[in-house]
Amino acid sequence: MEKLKKVIYLDPLNLTGPEQMAIDLFLLGKSFKDKDFHMALRFYTWDGDWLSIGKNQTELPAIWIKLLKEKKLNIVRRPSGGQAVLHSKGLTYAVIWKHPPRNKKESYLKISQWLKDGFNQAGIDLSFGNQPVNISNNNCFATSTLADLVDKDKIKHIGSAQYWRKGHLLQHGEILMEPCKELWKQVFKTDPKKVKKELKEKERIIFFLKESFIKIWPDMQWFDYKLDQKDKEIIKRLSQENFKELNHF
Repeated sequence: MEKLKKVIYLDPLNLTGPEQMAIDLFLLGKSFKDKDFHMALRFYTWDGDWLSIGKNQTELPAIWIKLLKEKKLNIVRRPSGGQAVLHSKGLTYAVIWKHPPRNKKESYLKISQWLKDGFNQAGIDLSFGNQPVNISNNNCFATSTLADLVDKDKIKHIGSAQYWRKGHLLQHGEILMEPCKELWKQVFKTDPKKVKKELKEKERIIFFLKESFIKIWPDMQWFDYKLDQKDKEIIKRLSQENFKELNHF
């Protein structure tokens, strides 16, 4: 009998940065414990305005610290790499993959195809960025590398980052929608890109992306997953152990 390939799906949650990052790590950990686990998918939003910074971003601009101290901005460090992302009224996705292609570029291409197909159904054709990685720019959405997806006008709609643990993959990314213009300008010293109206409808985008996911991985069995009390206790511990101190600079 062929082994069951299970995709677990969590309904969207609106939580703080540490809680959201902890859930992503919780699902990655679950990929090691559940023998039937193959992939997990979730979409989520952030409770308040959050800046997530990459695991290797050590020098933070003074304005970020000022906004943090004035309680105009929250900051959390992601387990993944990449540059800073302002999560302000956008939509975040996370995919956990137990047996991804070991080649990182190949894994990006596979997951990006799912995103491209979903956006195509929503009426927007996306392609891969072609700019080199610019570590001197703190803003994830300022440049578009092969890991990013842009429209025909070179406007970046999705920025993604990866975290690998013993061959298992966590990839999460931000789908730009309608961030606070004033805060974006304060954080990145530039205006955010304009996003078309149809791409600001979260439920619509989630619907098309779920449909696309199923088509890309048709041999998976879909399971709606609800966090139980034990799960929530693990997530709380992960949040406190891995992310709590990163809100204080």
